[in-house]
Amino acid sequence: MKILVTGGAGFIGSNFVRHLLTAHPDDTVVNLDKLTYAGNPANLADVEDDPRYRFVHGDVGDADLVREVMAGVDAVVHMAAETHVDRSNAGADAFLRTNVVGTHVLLEAARALRIPRVVSVGTDEVYGSVPVGRSKETDPLDPSNPYSASKAAADLLARAYWQTHRLPVVITRSSNNFGPYQYPEKMVPLFVTNAIEDRPLPLYGDGQNVRDWIYVLDNCAAIDLVLRRGHEGEIYNIGGGNEVPNVLLTRRILEILGKPASLVTPVPDRPGHDRRYALDSARVTALGWRPAHAFDDALVATVRWYQAQEAWWRPIKSGDFRAYYERQYSGR
Repeated sequence: MKILVTGGAGFIGSNFVRHLLTAHPDDTVVNLDKLTYAGNPANLADVEDDPRYRFVHGDVGDADLVREVMAGVDAVVHMAAETHVDRSNAGADAFLRTNVVGTHVLLEAARALRIPRVVSVGTDEVYGSVPVGRSKETDPLDPSNPYSASKAAADLLARAYWQTHRLPVVITRSSNNFGPYQYPEKMVPLFVTNAIEDRPLPLYGDGQNVRDWIYVLDNCAAIDLVLRRGHEGEIYNIGGGNEVPNVLLTRRILEILGKPASLVTPVPDRPGHDRRYALDSARVTALGWRPAHAFDDALVATVRWYQAQEAWWRPIKSGDFRAYYERQYSGR
């Protein structure tokens, strides 16, 4: 199978590209990535010379380029997205361009080229805060911030192309991912690397916001399964089943690293901060998927990866990232 992955130089994307090349020796992968601040060629340095892999530098919003790289593929896995809630709160323009317009460009190209399968990769944040129970794929969408609103729009566009044009699209919505190669603006890599550097860990609000964490490799396996066995027009929730308040996750990271609790620094809560996410993943488990990694084992492995890969994250946490971080948390 020849597969186009958009956003394959990002966190989930790079792990997914590596998963495809490892799990399916006969697959070939084309990776289209704009290489914005969170896209990093170093994420796939170990496969860049693989003859089954080709990187194309470009924007998913470039209609001509998207048609060019999509021509002749058997499937598209659309991961290109702006993803950070805090950045979307500060300015939503890039989120609308990539997550909404970029998705439309991709769907139009797939329709014109009659691509046999399109997987649009989404997030549980489109459901909004879930005080009790677990979100099902049939639940209404209630996004709370520009990021999740843009992802909800992308999902609705994908569904509309199925309903109107019968474009063979499937949608995934995963819970919070963690693992190697995650850009350190996100909670787990930020807190791990800050703790390694003995810097404060900026914990929002009272720390009781609950997230359902999933190891990125488990999410990649689920997306791969949906790619090959998912039913056209369906949505598949992918949850790890690991609901943990942020404060407990923070303490566990410090325990693994042997760092003091005094590094935890409460900061004012961010606007539109959903209290709890939780997913009902019955549909994808019915296809035969189960998480392969126990949460604590995966968390320990993730922490150890960042300890061993300082040469990867230290350059990232300088320059533009340092300026962003100071703007985001200064005075808090």
